[in-house]
Amino acid sequence: MELQLAAHLPLVQFDSAPITRGRILETVAAAERLGFWGIAANDHVIFSRPWIDGPTALALAIPFFGGMKVCTTIALPTIRGPMPLAKTLTSLDALADGRLIAGLGPGSSSRDYESVGVPFDERWPRFEEATRMLRQIVAGEEPVDGAYYSAAGVSAELQPRPERPIPIWIGSWGSKAGLRRVARLADGWLASGYNTTPLEFGLARSRLEFELQRQGKSPAEFSNGLATMWLWITEDRGEAESILADRLGPAVKREPEYLQPRVCVGSPEHCADLLRRYAEAGLERVFLWPLGDEVHQLELVAEKVMPTLRG
Repeated sequence: MELQLAAHLPLVQFDSAPITRGRILETVAAAERLGFWGIAANDHVIFSRPWIDGPTALALAIPFFGGMKVCTTIALPTIRGPMPLAKTLTSLDALADGRLIAGLGPGSSSRDYESVGVPFDERWPRFEEATRMLRQIVAGEEPVDGAYYSAAGVSAELQPRPERPIPIWIGSWGSKAGLRRVARLADGWLASGYNTTPLEFGLARSRLEFELQRQGKSPAEFSNGLATMWLWITEDRGEAESILADRLGPAVKREPEYLQPRVCVGSPEHCADLLRRYAEAGLERVFLWPLGDEVHQLELVAEKVMPTLRG
């Protein structure tokens, strides 16, 4: 299967250039024109940089998305609540003509949890409960109230109903517990682009196949993707080092030496080699997130990376 490329919308203000409506729409138009598979948005309430709300940005982009998929990579049911998030997802799916893929995760930021008064150490049981409840709601089933969330008696009134089940992919960095959770609850797996490597992804994918078989699911029919693959293509080594040290590293709290072999920051050859090794490890889709200058960066991918991946 050919590796499919998707584009994250610009949400994070890394420098003095604000995130604007025009900037988001120009990114969507470029991704559609250049043949990208989908567009995506991540989800935070609080971040180290100004951050535009992900579902809101996706709703803005939908009229211009063409035939691309629309993806949340990821949305936070533990923070938003399963019923409000189900309303958001079903609305996005209706506006996108049934082309939504709902990526879900608990999130890794304690500040998000503090902002809504939810204990961070409860994130895993809350996520399990919220995801099960959300699946029931969007499937038109009556959910059972749990220890943390309540939606019984109201989900039948949720409109519009999806015309087909919304695929739910779950984010996991690749731990054994996380992959078991993916196998139990999801239709697909989202790995984290800057928290793994092609080798680690391949090993985790093999463990996931085992867990899927234990759940009676077919690994061949189970989707996977790599979210938050940061992107900055340049032939200038000094520029790439500066992007890692001054722009990306402080935002995600990782050292440049850790990030450099894991993200598409550097030459087109570096990016193509990294993505090729992921494809060889079984990756099906990658969500590229330009660190600014979005249209030009996507054009460089289409011109200098896509042809080598197809060749």
